Amino acid sequence: MGCTNLSKTLVIVESPAKAKSIGKYLGRNYTVKASMGHLRDLPKSQFGVDVESNFSPKYIAIRGKGEIIKELRAAVKKADRILLASDPDREGEAIAWHLSKLLDIDENSNCRIEFNEITKQAIQQAVKHPRPIDIDRVNAQQARRILDRLVGYNLSPLLWRKVKKGLSAGRVQSVAVRLIVDREEEIKAFIPEEYWSLTAKFSKTAKSTFEAKLYKYQNKKITIPNQEAMDKILADLKGVSYVVASVTRKEKLRNPAPPFTTSSLQQEASRKLNFTARKTMAVAQQLYEGLELGKEGPVGLVTYIRTDSTRVSETAVEEAKKFILERFGPAYVPKESRQTVAKGKVQDAHEAIRPTSVERDPETIKEFLTNDQYKLYKLIWSRFLASQMAAAVMDTTSMDIEGGDYLFRATGSIVKFPGFMQVYIEENDDGTKEEEKLLPELAQGDKVEAKSLTPKQHFTQPPPRYTDATLVKVLEEKGIGRPSTYAPIVETIQKRGYVVRENKQFYPTELGIIVVDLLKNYFPDIINIEFTAEMEEKLDQIAEGDQDWVNVLKDFYGPFQQTLATAEEKIGKVQVADEVTDEICEQCGKNMVIKMGRFGKFLACPGFPDCRNTKPLLEPTGVACPRCEGELVLRRSKKGRKFYGCSRYPECDFVTWDVPTNEKCPHCGDLMVEKSSRGKEKILQCVNENCPSNAGVKETKAGQKTKQTTSNK
Repeated sequence: MGCTNLSKTLVIVESPAKAKSIGKYLGRNYTVKASMGHLRDLPKSQFGVDVESNFSPKYIAIRGKGEIIKELRAAVKKADRILLASDPDREGEAIAWHLSKLLDIDENSNCRIEFNEITKQAIQQAVKHPRPIDIDRVNAQQARRILDRLVGYNLSPLLWRKVKKGLSAGRVQSVAVRLIVDREEEIKAFIPEEYWSLTAKFSKTAKSTFEAKLYKYQNKKITIPNQEAMDKILADLKGVSYVVASVTRKEKLRNPAPPFTTSSLQQEASRKLNFTARKTMAVAQQLYEGLELGKEGPVGLVTYIRTDSTRVSETAVEEAKKFILERFGPAYVPKESRQTVAKGKVQDAHEAIRPTSVERDPETIKEFLTNDQYKLYKLIWSRFLASQMAAAVMDTTSMDIEGGDYLFRATGSIVKFPGFMQVYIEENDDGTKEEEKLLPELAQGDKVEAKSLTPKQHFTQPPPRYTDATLVKVLEEKGIGRPSTYAPIVETIQKRGYVVRENKQFYPTELGIIVVDLLKNYFPDIINIEFTAEMEEKLDQIAEGDQDWVNVLKDFYGPFQQTLATAEEKIGKVQVADEVTDEICEQCGKNMVIKMGRFGKFLACPGFPDCRNTKPLLEPTGVACPRCEGELVLRRSKKGRKFYGCSRYPECDFVTWDVPTNEKCPHCGDLMVEKSSRGKEKILQCVNENCPSNAGVKETKAGQKTKQTTSNK
């Protein structure tokens, strides 16, 4: 059926929320229906790809979607024109193509519309400019789907036979697991090296104290390897006088971060909001598809959320400029409009993620949003607004203090003009922000007194384990996956039991390590980071019409088949031995074993499936319960979060979220626990809320005490 321009138009989108938002902007002659995502896919129960016939896929209607297909076919018969309005990316293009096949729509007719935001202007413009389905983008998505099927449905059975039944291996996910396994190996192989630092506290007057670090010896940068070297330095500095050797003052401009891409949104939401990649994308999708804003009705609050571009439309830039001028004044408007270019290879198919209207201040719509929706919208709104504001002006000072052959350096900076920092400051990967530090007014030749010299021993640290933010960052940097795939990658490798997340960090499981080692030995291309990145580039080239999708699959599958046959012959049975414990199963009498689940370790009976008994694994802490004679043990909540409770539960119900210590409170003798916050050192705090040491508990804006983290009924 063609898409001729007559009176009755049917618009098909993916979700009911999107249908409701779009329907608001279209007239009575438009009907908007939702397909509820994909309606056709490769079958789950069979391979579904005819390799001999140019990798021809066998698509079937997804189970449970029959009624939706029936409803859409009935709606098509009543319409004079069909517009397919699935998301503006490759997967959305593929959904539109599948709909055209199911509903007998000519893919070459002007039946496809796309828009970057759900606003009146964008929807009405899209309806006026329909186009044919872009078959190159469809083929790129088909190639990705078939590639993943070729790998998954050939490798997974091999893993079942050689390692453990139920395992699966994904083309991109396996590389993500490798990154985590490789990082764990780096950490285990890391040998700490000792080094020392020396901090001096100087003053000219009682009110002008400041700190400086030892920087040079005889005009060469100094390293202090051990205590012996430190003792010599301290001996050299005895009795020396100190003088200001130089003072350098500079004015520096600090520019704002660009508006969000999918990757940077996931990273910053992890750092600032403690959102997982999956949660970030789920909430962002709600903001994009539209939410009810009282009398205003359903409104799409942000632009399309799967993008690698930092580009912003001129309309949005002008709207932001006007808003900044009215709210903050002319000093906060940059002299030239800001347009940042994303680094590396980007598709640049869509704008950056931004609010559909900067006039929609987060505070004015807060009552209509859930807490998570408000937090993420505020993050997106603030980041975009800041990206269009004037640079911050920093006054920086560097001061060198000379004492004999030694040179100490102090640095400080203060904000002279906040600029964009009035609205938003990007956080570092460790969750910290730059702190202001003001140095006293001193001039070259001024004499200062050393009030103290504080030596400190340090050890070099291994590379940190990946978090949601840093894993997404490295996937993007190495070209693994694309904006729409980051969240599914992170979610899938946890579901398969190859990695676990503890304290926001990813640890490989024993199973993950075994599978990665096996793939490294027998399928080096599949687990190779560069090879996977090259395959992503080829998929991009298919979407651009520069590569034939069948040839790309042929080039991959020939060598892969040979490798698969060799691996089948050479790999013996791999044993993944369970750790046996002294805990006896009360149902069958066997010694229970430690298993790894989605939320970490647990106890299970080895007699499965005859005996299905499982128990939580209670890890002792060596700390006595403060309420009874029991011991505090590590437990996990239903959502996998760690907490500490008494081993004699339910007789004793003491629990705390914080790590218990063997330290006793000097004020009341109760248990001390470790409290920590992002970017700050851990501190000890008494669990007794009535203890005098807790008199200064932080207060919230409402003036109420923060929620206690312990229960001592």
